[in-house]
Amino acid sequence: MRIHLKYLIFNLFISVGIFAQVERVPTFKTFVPLVSYSEADKRSQEIVSKMTLTEKISMTSGFNSFFIKGFPEYGIPQLYMSDASAGVHIRKELSNGMKKSVSFPAPIALAATWNRTLAHDMAKSIGEECRIGGTAILLGPGLNIYRISQNGRNFEYFGEDPYLAARITENYVVGMQSTGTMTTLKHFLCNNNEHHRRLSDAVVDERTLHEIYLPAFKAGIDAGALGVMTSYNMVNGEYTAESKTLVDTLLRRELGFKGLVMSDWRSVYNAEKAIKSGLDLEMPGDYADWLKALGKTPFQHLKHEATQLLSKNKITESDIDRMVKSTIRSCIMMGLYERPVQDTSFMKNYSKHEQVALQVARESIVLLKNNQNLLPVIPADFQGKILLTGPFANKLAFGGGSAAVDGYNNVLLNDALKKVYGEKIDYIQTPTDQQIKLAKVVFLSIGTPDREGIDRPFALPDSIEKFVKKVTNLNSNTVVIVNSGGGIRMTDWCSKTRAILYAWYPGQTGNTALTEIISGKVNPSAKLPISIEREFSDSPGVDYKKDNESFNMPWQDEYSFRFPVNHIAYKEGVLVGYRWYETKKIQPLFPFGSGLSYTHFDYSDFKIVSQNKEKVEILFKLKNDGKVDGSEVVQVYIHNNDSTVLHPLKELKAFNKIDLKKGETKTIYFTLTADDFSFFDVKHNNWSFMSGKFDIFVGSSSSDIRLKKNIKFN
Repeated sequence: MRIHLKYLIFNLFISVGIFAQVERVPTFKTFVPLVSYSEADKRSQEIVSKMTLTEKISMTSGFNSFFIKGFPEYGIPQLYMSDASAGVHIRKELSNGMKKSVSFPAPIALAATWNRTLAHDMAKSIGEECRIGGTAILLGPGLNIYRISQNGRNFEYFGEDPYLAARITENYVVGMQSTGTMTTLKHFLCNNNEHHRRLSDAVVDERTLHEIYLPAFKAGIDAGALGVMTSYNMVNGEYTAESKTLVDTLLRRELGFKGLVMSDWRSVYNAEKAIKSGLDLEMPGDYADWLKALGKTPFQHLKHEATQLLSKNKITESDIDRMVKSTIRSCIMMGLYERPVQDTSFMKNYSKHEQVALQVARESIVLLKNNQNLLPVIPADFQGKILLTGPFANKLAFGGGSAAVDGYNNVLLNDALKKVYGEKIDYIQTPTDQQIKLAKVVFLSIGTPDREGIDRPFALPDSIEKFVKKVTNLNSNTVVIVNSGGGIRMTDWCSKTRAILYAWYPGQTGNTALTEIISGKVNPSAKLPISIEREFSDSPGVDYKKDNESFNMPWQDEYSFRFPVNHIAYKEGVLVGYRWYETKKIQPLFPFGSGLSYTHFDYSDFKIVSQNKEKVEILFKLKNDGKVDGSEVVQVYIHNNDSTVLHPLKELKAFNKIDLKKGETKTIYFTLTADDFSFFDVKHNNWSFMSGKFDIFVGSSSSDIRLKKNIKFN
């Protein structure tokens, strides 16, 4: 009883703020729409009742490629949609004369910050720029889980872990929609590879769907997201835009989504099924000239097919009404009919947006290796010559396709480093052996140009691989800088290089942040949101494509449908990412959640404050016992020891990013809820609380566990 009373008093002290050094997870508040659902539903019904059938049919499909058709006579403005998730993709012919947009770090880099507040701030900044350009709906964020390292769109997503992705997502949604710009959660569902994406069929079981691939979407919906986009691929044999099981049953009924559901561009092949599935809006709505040139295709467009389907009694007018009403209702809730979408007053915030982009980059660059503390290279203390070389030293690295953002005031790595190191650094595109040997330090910049519509090999091109081996063999003081949208093969040279910095696609000011880290002005704090395997054959998704199939697929092939459907069995089930590597006892090159700092953090005094089936409260102490200020991402994992179904050895259930001055100690506090100790029970088609013994792990990464406790639920 004395112990119980002590912790009750401790909780009271925390709640009233007596212990100033106690750190809790930041409070999260969901987005509240400008107009309530009930009011918007009433208003949308009034508008639909006035529209002719022809007008309603025209609103089931997009207009002019990136617009929702407007009807000013009914108070419905024409609304523009824009890509992407890391800034506004400017389409000069459509985007209302928008002159510039900040290129932010890629979403996978945002996930590497493990910083909820930054996710909110970055999305808010992008939302304000949407308002500048008259963009009503942002076609993002992307929420597909990182299943395989070769996926060309990994850079658009939030990594391999559903819990981390969910927490970044919910804050992104609130930040974006707080500006009056609607988010679109995409791509629903299981769009985990780009190779022949339209002919990929993800064969996945219910438990895996619910525990791995749905949590980020659920988090976005619970946060108030008003848009969802379906994917190009099939799931369990059905195209997602045409699947009543996915859209109506799973998305709308089970997850409770009440907003606008649109298709990805040209992804409807059966208009009747799409109308019946729960889809609201088929995009873009018309054949483009370049698609017509291909000849006969399997695509169908709703506004072209609807009249014939009505005449044959395949669909009813009420089906059309439902679609149009849902679109209008969602726009009303977002306030898109209440005020002008375009608001150029946000132009005054461009400089703030640049600072947010810079801070995201600072917190996203992962220090993976730093033998003998080669980094930082302090300019004032450094004597000798630095050699800078590599393909991304003098050009900006970014992901391609619809997510590409040009940016402005772009900073090249060569320029950023010269500003700090001056004549101490030389950029040489093709250095001689002698030049490599004579350099006191070599900065070697490499990476991959990932893009939508095509996957890329895990291994670097032979020419780059040979160059990295040559440099690391000739100079042991080599710092390898990687710009990529996902993991790359580093197995053959990782042990030979002294330091590795994973910089992702860091945006227009990312090389400034990278230089700050290299020079010691900024202490790295990022953690991997993915596992980086030693060989692609270690991956659970290794057999998703045939070995002899080329990655270089002409764009025409995507629309020719001359290839057979590729049924991709997700045989790993819930063992995705670190769950797979740990359970199968496969050692990755760099584990999920890992990342180094220029200081050191000590974990101690792990306590279970309270325990019942509603919540488990834990606390521990974290001390910065190094010589510089820093930030540590503390991670909490659990494992069920008594379950009758397969569970991973660890599952992330909580995290927080903690700032500590050198020598400072803080008490870190987490609450785990019943949801964290539940699994999806396929027998009852519902979530089930797990009884039995659990391990609770606290650590600096999935493999670097510092503290452990056991609890039991009867």
